[in-house]
Amino acid sequence: EVEPEMPRGKPRYLMGVGKPENILEAVKRGVDMFDCVMPSRNARHGHMFTWDGCRNIMNSKYALDESPVDEKCGCPVCRNFSRAYIHHLFKSGEMLGMRLAVMHNIYFYNTLFEKIRDS
Repeated sequence: EVEPEMPRGKPRYLMGVGKPENILEAVKRGVDMFDCVMPSRNARHGHMFTWDGCRNIMNSKYALDESPVDEKCGCPVCRNFSRAYIHHLFKSGEMLGMRLAVMHNIYFYNTLFEKIRDS
């Protein structure tokens, strides 16, 4: 375990950790900064992070689902587009699907870090 060996008065950087549960654990251990491509890379493959876990928007169960990606999210994607529409965009190969998924995931992570800072 390296945590006890790290200086307390300096910023702590952790590279490549991106799952929300891993970020929360790292923050508990004193990590200050993160660098990870997970929110955008996963979004481009249809994986959208929500407060209830990660959703694969390409799953057929979303084909007719008119709900927002995450009911608890206030991002422009969740306010304006349904799971069914984003599912359709991915299945048709429309780049807008990836763009909306990236926008949502970045918003989710920004909100996650706001909540961490405020706690």
